[in-house]
Amino acid sequence: MYFAGVIADPEAMTDADFERWMDAAYFYMLSDFVVAVTLAEADIAQVVADKWIASGEGLRMSAGWSCYCWLLGNRQDGEFTASKIAGMLDQVEKTIHDSPDRTKLAMNNFIYTVGISYVPLHEKAIETAKAVGQVEVTRGKKKSGVSLAYEKIQKDVDRGLLGFKRKNVRC
Repeated sequence: MYFAGVIADPEAMTDADFERWMDAAYFYMLSDFVVAVTLAEADIAQVVADKWIASGEGLRMSAGWSCYCWLLGNRQDGEFTASKIAGMLDQVEKTIHDSPDRTKLAMNNFIYTVGISYVPLHEKAIETAKAVGQVEVTRGKKKSGVSLAYEKIQKDVDRGLLGFKRKNVRC
């Protein structure tokens, strides 16, 4: 699947192709960093990612939120509807602490990405990050991890990264 992510032509792939690919993604490194990244280069990205976020399935939800992170970090702000992204921030604030662990991380990263890469909602992302606070994730036998989107946003703002956009999604 990793190699397929390198050679795939996202514009030639259909909704069904991405669904089939997600069905085979058994690990978040595949769902979030191969399938979601490839989807982020397709015109159907938002439609498919929205469906995955609403699916109720951990890896699909995680991939959907991750796809938006890749999209927001690469595409111009004008390609998104501010009210839709604001609604997504509201959804994160209300549901993040009750979501599956991998989805929590992707949602927390979504807050961060909006705060850095989607300038129209920078302030709302900061408010959301403060309201969400610590996001704790259990990692099996390892010690639980804690993530704070607000600190990460502030650190990167201080580094002058507000408005940062990647030139490419895939390497």
